[in-house]
Amino acid sequence: MKATIQYQSNTYVIDLSQPLDISIPLRATINNVNAWYIGEPKIEPVKTREWIGSVKAGGAVNFNNIYFNPHAHGTHTECIGHITEEFHSINKNLKQFFFTAELISVAPENYMKDTVISRQQIEVLLKGKTPEALVIRTLPNTKGKKSRHYSETNWTYLTEEAMVFIREIGVKHLLIDLPSVDREHDGGKLTSHKAFWDFDGERRMDCTITELIYVKNKIEDGSFLLNLQIAPFVNDATPSKPLLYKLIE
Repeated sequence: MKATIQYQSNTYVIDLSQPLDISIPLRATINNVNAWYIGEPKIEPVKTREWIGSVKAGGAVNFNNIYFNPHAHGTHTECIGHITEEFHSINKNLKQFFFTAELISVAPENYMKDTVISRQQIEVLLKGKTPEALVIRTLPNTKGKKSRHYSETNWTYLTEEAMVFIREIGVKHLLIDLPSVDREHDGGKLTSHKAFWDFDGERRMDCTITELIYVKNKIEDGSFLLNLQIAPFVNDATPSKPLLYKLIE
């Protein structure tokens, strides 16, 4: 099945039968991707005195409980409620699910003892394009991202200036293959989160940040249609399954 869309004054065709999944699935194993100093997720059958929710163990059906944290255990999408005192739900704030998107690959720059993604890098790579969604793949890009334990690794982050630029060009949805857009230990400042959502200005309630994605190397940088699929959790963040569709002229 094919469809046509318009982006940057051009008309493109997308093949809806060829989605490119950039999510990391959640697995009940120590090898699951992990961040924020907690253990691995658990998927376990429900047990009562008389019954177990496992066909293998003699039950009629598989009936599992799942214990996980969306911020720590896989691809997730968060709304401004992640950093506000008042409660805001991603399920309520995200009301549209298809967006024009640009995928860029960035080799982080050294900054003091850190590595960062700067405004200049993003501006150069976007080449004047102003997508609704920006997908950032950091380099080097290895399969190890799908099982990495990020705690105490001082991961790469985006500078506040980079986030202001992303906001000012109209990007409403940012996706990245890191556990956070901010520095791991920043004293709770969250400057990049706050810059993206314009926390101290006119807050962007319908904008989202998706973290811990994985974009395979065979997916080339360029223009896409993004389908941002989320689980309907009434929470600041939810597991998500972003799909890209290549735009064909």
